[in-house]
Amino acid sequence: MVSAEMALVIPSVLLVLAICLTALSLGVDQVRCEDAARVAARAASRGEDTGLVRDAALQRAPHGASVSVEGDAEGVRVVVRARARDRLLPGLPAAEANARAVWEPGAAP
Repeated sequence: MVSAEMALVIPSVLLVLAICLTALSLGVDQVRCEDAARVAARAASRGEDTGLVRDAALQRAPHGASVSVEGDAEGVRVVVRARARDRLLPGLPAAEANARAVWEPGAAP
């Protein structure tokens, strides 16, 4: 009797653990995207080269992330996107964050 209950409990516990770990990894990826966008926007607003701005963002972003940098007359906007790493739940949304910073004096395009 105990063996039958354990045969049902163990897979259920493992499924709940997998879902919790997936949610945790999605949260970590979101925070890393937000941090990367913020750092890149700050660097771009100082007038750093676009390549250096992208490198700064990619160092902090999750593996495989994409970075876009767009400037206008008022400031710069950086968007960081990263696909969900988990393959167990295929419909998961991508982590995405954006940050905007006004140009520093003397750094406007």
